[in-house]
Amino acid sequence: MKTKLLLIALCTFCIGFSQVPAGYYDSATGSGYTLKTQLKNIIDSDNDGLTPEFQSTDPGYAGLYTTYVTSDSDFYYENNGTVLDMYTENPTGMDVKEYTHFTDQDPGSGGTAEGQFYNREHIIPQSVFSQVTPQRSDAHFVVPSDKFVNGARGSLPFGRVETANLTTTNNSKRGNNLDAGYSAGYTATVFEPIDEFKGDIARMHFYFATRYEDNVAGYSYTMFNGTSDQVFDDTFLSILVTWHLLDPVSQRELDRNDAIFARQNNRNPFIDHPEYVQMIWNVTVDTEAPTVPTNLMVSNETSNSIDVSWTASTDNTAVTEYDVYVNSVFNKSVATTSTTVNGLSAETTYSFTVLAKDAAGNESAQSNAVNGTTLAGTGGGDCATETFTNIGAASSSYTTVMWSGDDGGMWTATEARTDQTITGAAITLDGRGTDNGTLTSPSISGGIGNLTVTTQRKFTGTTGNFNVYVNGSLVGTIPYDDTVQTTILNDINVSGNVVVVITEDSGNNRVAVDDLSWTCFDPLLSVNDLSLENLKVYPNPSTDGFITINIPNGKNVELNIYDLTGRRIIAKNNLEEIIQLSNLPQGMLLVEIISSQRSITKKVIIR
Repeated sequence: MKTKLLLIALCTFCIGFSQVPAGYYDSATGSGYTLKTQLKNIIDSDNDGLTPEFQSTDPGYAGLYTTYVTSDSDFYYENNGTVLDMYTENPTGMDVKEYTHFTDQDPGSGGTAEGQFYNREHIIPQSVFSQVTPQRSDAHFVVPSDKFVNGARGSLPFGRVETANLTTTNNSKRGNNLDAGYSAGYTATVFEPIDEFKGDIARMHFYFATRYEDNVAGYSYTMFNGTSDQVFDDTFLSILVTWHLLDPVSQRELDRNDAIFARQNNRNPFIDHPEYVQMIWNVTVDTEAPTVPTNLMVSNETSNSIDVSWTASTDNTAVTEYDVYVNSVFNKSVATTSTTVNGLSAETTYSFTVLAKDAAGNESAQSNAVNGTTLAGTGGGDCATETFTNIGAASSSYTTVMWSGDDGGMWTATEARTDQTITGAAITLDGRGTDNGTLTSPSISGGIGNLTVTTQRKFTGTTGNFNVYVNGSLVGTIPYDDTVQTTILNDINVSGNVVVVITEDSGNNRVAVDDLSWTCFDPLLSVNDLSLENLKVYPNPSTDGFITINIPNGKNVELNIYDLTGRRIIAKNNLEEIIQLSNLPQGMLLVEIISSQRSITKKVIIR
């Protein structure tokens, strides 16, 4: 956060990269709402007698698609010139779809899921200003957007989602507003973009409030207060100013401002001069980050879980939650100063860090890392438990639902509704259309042994089955009818990271799913053609680089040995019961034995 705020202080450096005409802001000499009116005169379409005078033009609503070629092409993330959409752009990974200008333009139908078409999203909804021009075609706040997400956002205000009922592939969210911290004062449904674009969207709002100052007092909109000076309701002004401060002007915004100026002859002043926001609205926001969590400790190691605890952070207001990272990957958020991390692999070392967050969304730096090592074990403990408690507000609409599960990972359900229950909250999948509803888990470590799930058909229909896939392979079916029934799929036995997908097999039913869980992979229970429970690797530790591997009843097995970086150092095929190896390198090695049906991995130490 401090790095980002520093960029605002250095905004004159940023301005050097934009193409602001000489004298463009010379008449902006005031402060407060006087300054806002002066900026309005600079960027509107009237001849206000300014020197110089740049009167805004209107390229037209259809012309927005042409504007987007220069204003909203991706030369910042994928860097391939595709359409840059703030609602689906993934700054650190693959986008759900990379749209080609014009080719993937909205044809007027479709758009039932992400990644089909793009169209024009009005950051201030068209209904607010009755679709009049030039507002309708003003590219400074009308942006390209995935059609499905545009429709999902609708005319909702922007805010800070507490519990999501829809999450896009880049983690933009829809749900009830968090009535705390800088977003306190509103509880109804809002839409929240990702952090990368929050400042962009805030500055679009400030532009609209300034450019259309003469009209905005007559607009009815949740985010507005019915005035032409402040324009924004107190809660939403706090949100917008905070987003503006925490997400400074980017090179992408500077370039976009230049491109739109070339098309419609006016600029967004809050991109060229970010300091104008505080000069006009003078809102005090919390930008102080909590202190870094200290004294991180691990304890109670089992074969598939480790407890992590730390000393509480302090903050100028209050610490609201902690984010826990495992091997530098986000695992979960908790409100307490301890947690149990589940779903870990046996005999594996993990690195844990924690950061603190306050109500304003300020984050501390991550704590110093502490390592913990799981114990050896036979597996079989719980690797995943999902109660669907976090699926969001009850909704009877069938749509894509994404939520943070009980253990912090992101779950996804398509063609799903959230208003039906079994033992509690449940996700209901719709199998009546051409695309059956599907439930997909996050990738969870520790493998899978046995899976348990509760189902019930809702409304009318017939009996049927769900198909269960693990890492893309069908592992079994789950029956359902109009009664509540719990099914256990035994002996799935897949090791490593697993993704579980459940989708309807029979079709034409709406079925609720609840209380889904599975046990971890258990190597001792996963064999039938080898007596691996009696597998011996000795001596262990070895002091001379020599080991013997004894595989009772082993025939034509495969052997792989890996170091801890994952590099395979030995590979042998068609081996019999006794294997002897010499000259092994020092350190911890993983010995993998693979038969025609099963496999097992043992740890061996060479000193």
